[in-house]
Amino acid sequence: MSCRFRRFRRGLLVALVGMLIAAAMPLMAAPPATASGNGQSVRPAMGWSSWSFVRRWPTEDKIKAQADAMVSSGLVNHGFVYVNLDDFWQKCDANGFVVDSYGRWSVDPAKFPSGIKALADYIHSKGLKFGFYVTPGIAKNAVLKNTPIEGTAYHAADIANTAALEKNYNCKNMYYIDYGKPGAQEFVDSWARQFASWGVDYLKIDGVGSADIPDVRAWDKALRATGRPINYALSNNLAIADAPTWRSLANSWRTQGDVECYCGSGSNGSGYPLTDWSHVSARFTSAANWQQYASPGGWNDLDSLEIGNGDQAGLTSDQRRSHFTLWAMAGAPLLLGTDLTHLDPVDTAMLTNDRLIGVDQDGYAAGRIVSSGVNQVWSKREDSGDYVVALFNTGTSGDSTVSVNWSQVGFTGSGDVTDLWSGSHKGTVTDTYSATLRPGETRLIRVTPLGAKTVRYQAENAGTSAGSTVDTNHIAYTGTGFVNTANEAGAYVEWTVDSATARTAPLTIRYANGTTTGRPMDVSVNGAVVSAGRAFNDTGSWDIWADSTLTVPLNAGANTIRVTATTAGGAPNLDHLDRG
Repeated sequence: MSCRFRRFRRGLLVALVGMLIAAAMPLMAAPPATASGNGQSVRPAMGWSSWSFVRRWPTEDKIKAQADAMVSSGLVNHGFVYVNLDDFWQKCDANGFVVDSYGRWSVDPAKFPSGIKALADYIHSKGLKFGFYVTPGIAKNAVLKNTPIEGTAYHAADIANTAALEKNYNCKNMYYIDYGKPGAQEFVDSWARQFASWGVDYLKIDGVGSADIPDVRAWDKALRATGRPINYALSNNLAIADAPTWRSLANSWRTQGDVECYCGSGSNGSGYPLTDWSHVSARFTSAANWQQYASPGGWNDLDSLEIGNGDQAGLTSDQRRSHFTLWAMAGAPLLLGTDLTHLDPVDTAMLTNDRLIGVDQDGYAAGRIVSSGVNQVWSKREDSGDYVVALFNTGTSGDSTVSVNWSQVGFTGSGDVTDLWSGSHKGTVTDTYSATLRPGETRLIRVTPLGAKTVRYQAENAGTSAGSTVDTNHIAYTGTGFVNTANEAGAYVEWTVDSATARTAPLTIRYANGTTTGRPMDVSVNGAVVSAGRAFNDTGSWDIWADSTLTVPLNAGANTIRVTATTAGGAPNLDHLDRG
């Protein structure tokens, strides 16, 4: 099979997974924050990170081996594409990090004799993406040597606050940067340019606390300035009080400390087990608390997914399925922490279950609707009008019967149920769904309401007039983007909407208008205007979405719904159309 065909098949399979994923409706209000808008992480990142398994001893050969295994195992065909080198790639001496001529960390040549760019090139040659690691501040050695800041007349000592040390987990000795000093942003810019030149696609900045917001902002600005698309991740245990800030600057943020138990038999708790159930189950509460801040472009990071090496990772098979289910329902990044060169077949089947991946990649974080002792239920709605519902027994002993009423989920009456782990069809269930679960077990289902349901039609999948673009540079849109039409009268978006019968039905158009003037549109159904010059007034910001609902006549079968701008400003940004 040719390399070109393998890439085509891989891309086709990933695309088909995406087509099968129905986007869900968030259960809570959109976060009151601007978005990073860097175009990255429209869906949560998927891949592998070195910390859990490789830990403090990464090498060029180890990282290459994991990249090879990601391809040979077939994980890449299911969307796992990032290979992330975490901490301990650097060289240290008695004063901390050894630095280059511009004060930036030096690569440990014993671990990476070919250099980081060569490693990134190798990973890219596999059709994968390369992730890297840094922490805030400037190295003590840079200050002691007073290294110049690349491209400026400034030096390390000009920008360092030597009265305070940053958090660092490896060589320590990182001073805070005083961003009120000239040269501070330029120092971070030079580091970001170096990473971009090496081929970095994902950057984790670790040890971030609220005092590091200036660093997070500086790195965001620096990464954008490189011109290279770089997924920007923050770690770890970030303050929820600053969630709007994290969301405005980054693509993901760690909501708790490490998922690793540090209880292995090796030095510093390395080796197996990698984690335990208490470290995983602690994420239920944080996932619920942070849910409102997740949407396309920015995700709540629950830490590594410790699935791949069977029971030796520290979790039973039931607990591993619950681990994956929670991450998927939360819309968390799926970054494996296990050894991909020794995958367990049971775990491989879990990780390549496209129904589970689809739940993670649908673009929404579920809300928790039941929390009673060891029983929990989470739910989110799909564009099709279906609901995805997860039931958990989070206990460590004893079976428990977990129940949920469809009214708690979001509809009434009967629903047609499919088990997403097995793919088996369970038939019609009326009013209440129950499952008796073993300790640590989960049940994940898709429910199709058998009565009236609301179906969502995304604007990015609709027909549009010339000059329209699908954009992602504002928060809280649904699907994979929103439509930004040309600024002209006559600009339009047109959906094909199905109806089982001829009837009148409610339509809801979701839009954003960040100007101070209205952007009226004609709404037509099957060529006839049903609402002329309908007002779509300012929403206060391009990041704030509003709904406009009207009732229209529909024919049985396919119907054409068009909204057409009537002024030179064009249409507002359009997210989706809901048909009741």
